[in-house]
Amino acid sequence: MFVRTLLAMSLSCIFAGTAFATTHSGQTITDIAVEDPINPLAVSTQKAASEVQVPAKAASEAQITEQEQQDLNQASATLNNLQTKEDKTADIGSAPTVQVETPASKGTWTLDGLNKVTWYENIGKGQFPVYARAHVMLNNAHASPGAIDGTSGKNTLKAISSFQQMNGLEPTGVLTKETWDALVAKQGNKPAFIEYTITAADLKGPYAKSIPHDYAEQAKMPGLYYTRVSEMLGEKFHMDEDFLKKLNPNANFNKVGQKIIVTNIRNELPEDIHLIVAHKGAKQLYLFNSKNQMIGSFPATIGSSATPSPTGTYKITGVAPNPWYSYSPSNFVQGKNLKPLSLPPGPNGPVGNIWIGLSKKSFGIHGTPNPSSISKTASHGCIRLTNWDANDLGKKVKSGVTVKFLE
Repeated sequence: MFVRTLLAMSLSCIFAGTAFATTHSGQTITDIAVEDPINPLAVSTQKAASEVQVPAKAASEAQITEQEQQDLNQASATLNNLQTKEDKTADIGSAPTVQVETPASKGTWTLDGLNKVTWYENIGKGQFPVYARAHVMLNNAHASPGAIDGTSGKNTLKAISSFQQMNGLEPTGVLTKETWDALVAKQGNKPAFIEYTITAADLKGPYAKSIPHDYAEQAKMPGLYYTRVSEMLGEKFHMDEDFLKKLNPNANFNKVGQKIIVTNIRNELPEDIHLIVAHKGAKQLYLFNSKNQMIGSFPATIGSSATPSPTGTYKITGVAPNPWYSYSPSNFVQGKNLKPLSLPPGPNGPVGNIWIGLSKKSFGIHGTPNPSSISKTASHGCIRLTNWDANDLGKKVKSGVTVKFLE
């Protein structure tokens, strides 16, 4: 028997109170494929439901077998060891407070310079071409640095340590020569940056003039679309929008035929995702296969001290791309909105453009309208990823996959 409406989530993931992200297709939502590569302009035409329920089977899916518990214990031990070995005082562990000029001998911000820059001693803190190339290589090796911006910082450190763990290196988080050589070997002959030509389809959109704060105004919109081409392209190529503009200072992003420098990234994960660990302290999501090997990681925003994420172990119950967002004043009041509202889908919606439900009612993994803030700000309970990382995960994760929250 089909369930009329299926996935639920709490607006406690975004605010204090509750609302829901849903789709309404008349079918149970399980293992929905997400387009690959991600089409950042695609918007679902599905309608929101007036009532939302978690599937009845969710509770039974949360049961953890003895083998799964053993696997989780081993994965937890691996991550605790990783956290112990990371060099928290490394230069790469802090973002720069001032802009640092890059010597020509250490790479340039040109297409050729970005692709040819190589590792050197004492890179230090800053925004440098060597980090930009490293970010792309890390992304392509399934150790996501989040929004690619060529800047040192905790997301970079965590991506490096994840890559090191996955490739049999000491997981210090430091960009050593050995780590760089391993990244280059993984990347092969594929350039880190390429030239992209803006198309008529890029300009066609759809786009919104702006995204109002008020939910009643958002509910009137056909979709919570991107508001500019550079924002869309940033997400398409996993880039911080300001960094995209830095690489292309003279570009007209509204011109068909305009050539710009972008990253050469992937949009796929390994198939065998057996369990997921949401590490609250590290602000990371780690993926393990059935052999209990780490196969991927993402920077994540996971709750806050005021509104913590759950504790314990749960299961994935389904995936909903481009979910509608249902607001109810019985749960909390936003502005002067005293009636239920359905906010349309779109990448600038409260949960981005994908929702991955958990067997813990009202909680899930989802995207965000602010990718450059991931792991740098607090959430209200849910696991928040960049839209592209969430879509990447949503394509390969299956219902029944175990998710553990680790302090």
